Amino acid sequence: MARLRVLFVCTGNVHRSVLAERLFAKWAPDAEASSAGTQARHLEGMDAATRSVLAGLGGEVGAFASRPLTAALAAGSDLVLGMEREHREAAVRLEPQAMRRCFTLKEFLRLAADLDGAGATPEETVARVAALRGRVAPASQRADAIPDPWGQGYDVLRDCATGIDEAVRELSGVLGVRGGVLGREVT
Repeated sequence: MARLRVLFVCTGNVHRSVLAERLFAKWAPDAEASSAGTQARHLEGMDAATRSVLAGLGGEVGAFASRPLTAALAAGSDLVLGMEREHREAAVRLEPQAMRRCFTLKEFLRLAADLDGAGATPEETVARVAALRGRVAPASQRADAIPDPWGQGYDVLRDCATGIDEAVRELSGVLGVRGGVLGREVT
């Protein structure tokens, strides 16, 4: 069975998207999680505060290098999840054919909330969620965003990380990849 490829996108690829990548990998170890930033510069190593909150939530803090979002990354992903609408839109501008696979993380979860995904593959779930666009009332930009904790202190970053952890845990269930095996939950 092919591994589901999920790309998380934020601005600098130093806080939100790397947290989402590593925390999703904790909840869905058989999926392939990665991250990038719309304005990222290639930096070796993880931000110290990000490493600290990630470790506290049980995420992998090993080797990491931030990287910019590219058309190839968007094209090579089964699902692209931005932290804010601008990140989703940047991925679509780079790779228009990925439009039906690009959402904000909160938007995807909001649209999937009433979806009966029983028996669906992760790819089928993504397609079903995409089909709900325009049929479900839109939410405010703020409601679909995970705000940037940059420069706001450790407590704000920790709260952001906790929210991301809850969201990616829910995502793993929606996609049917919770427990590390695609399509079924392991208890």
